Amino acid sequence: MFSGRDLRKLLIPLIIEQVLMSFMGMADTMMVSNVGEAALSAVSLADSINVLVINLFAALATGGTIICAQYIGNKNDRAAHNSSNQVMLSVIAISLMIMTVGIVLRKPLLRAVFGAVEDDVMSNALTYFTITVVSYPFIAIHDASAALFRSTGNSKLPMLVTMGVNVLNIIGNSILIFGFNMGVAGAAIPTLVSRMTGAVIMLCFQHRKGQVISFRDYRNLRPDFKVIKRVLAIGVPTGIENCFFQLGKLMVQSTVSTLGTQAIAAQAMTSTLELFISQPAMAVGLGMVTVVGQCIGAGKKDEAKKYIKKLTIIATIILVTLEVLVLAATKPITMFATMTDEGRDLTFRLMCLIVVVKTFLWPMAFMPAYGMRAAGDVKFSMIVSTTSMWILRVALSWYLCRYTDVGILGVWIGMFSDWFARDIFFIWRLKSGRWIEHEVIDTH
Repeated sequence: MFSGRDLRKLLIPLIIEQVLMSFMGMADTMMVSNVGEAALSAVSLADSINVLVINLFAALATGGTIICAQYIGNKNDRAAHNSSNQVMLSVIAISLMIMTVGIVLRKPLLRAVFGAVEDDVMSNALTYFTITVVSYPFIAIHDASAALFRSTGNSKLPMLVTMGVNVLNIIGNSILIFGFNMGVAGAAIPTLVSRMTGAVIMLCFQHRKGQVISFRDYRNLRPDFKVIKRVLAIGVPTGIENCFFQLGKLMVQSTVSTLGTQAIAAQAMTSTLELFISQPAMAVGLGMVTVVGQCIGAGKKDEAKKYIKKLTIIATIILVTLEVLVLAATKPITMFATMTDEGRDLTFRLMCLIVVVKTFLWPMAFMPAYGMRAAGDVKFSMIVSTTSMWILRVALSWYLCRYTDVGILGVWIGMFSDWFARDIFFIWRLKSGRWIEHEVIDTH
């Protein structure tokens, strides 16, 4: 169904978008780090909660993407259009509720998750979180719109919009952090403004006529609970998986926070670099959702299997290439970020270990799951991922950090163990063929 040209047209903008997002994330981290390690730690801690919420929105959008992609593969554009509208209504309603809760409970929430941190770190985290929580509805609109456009094979538009708003964010950070010395608020305000801008732009593009999906004629939009139920049947398990994944990371962050500001800063920088390595490969996974979804909708299951294998290989090649480049750039990056000598050395040692282990364990731990979800096999992934996360990444790392002398290394040992467990279960599931037996849409 997809020629080499079709795959390049879909994947290259996705990869560019994810690389730019990761690069902008690193730029944000380095800018904030110049305010001080307390500010860097605060932004890292507050963003842990933000990422948890963002992943929930992404999961709901994924549910819509899979259904829309399958309907498009089934040549049912009307059903795809209706499904996309229900996705937009759902994420807007849910994001407004979460934003309200976040504003009202921001202080007890941060205290409950990061109560052991130093006072200046908590003060900065509260400032940053209070501003960025307002951006939740705008994140939801942008991310859902981008995911729906990708389901039609249009990944270029989301790339261009993401590129523009991230440049806006960096410019805003430069002005407010360095020009007006606004500290973490100088990082949060441009984030809010850029997310608002991205949401408005995506809504404008969704308002156009003559495309498979659009979000317009607002007065006549009504909830279609049959379609919403289908979206949630995929989105909720994926959302639970993503939220538990991020909640597990929060628990790990809470453990790291007891090791001191230097350890928090090193972990924040290491996590940023590790994410930069992962993002382009994850972009291939996002493309896999569209490709496999359309294959399943068209009834071409053998092609779906073929594309999972092919795209996993492509993702692995990209991953290894970036590992080499990022490892070579780690020391200059940490020097620019004005970290302490101990923090720089710790970050570099962790990155050396991560590069070696990630090459062998990460691809099969994550890539096949994208394709299996696109076929509707979301509960298996949810069960494996959440169980592995809590037993290995959370419990094991907590034990190693609290009761042994390995320090921050215990976090990564837990993560590597998590990846290895996922490898075993996802390879078994892929070979069993049971993942492809689900029925997501009505093809009659």
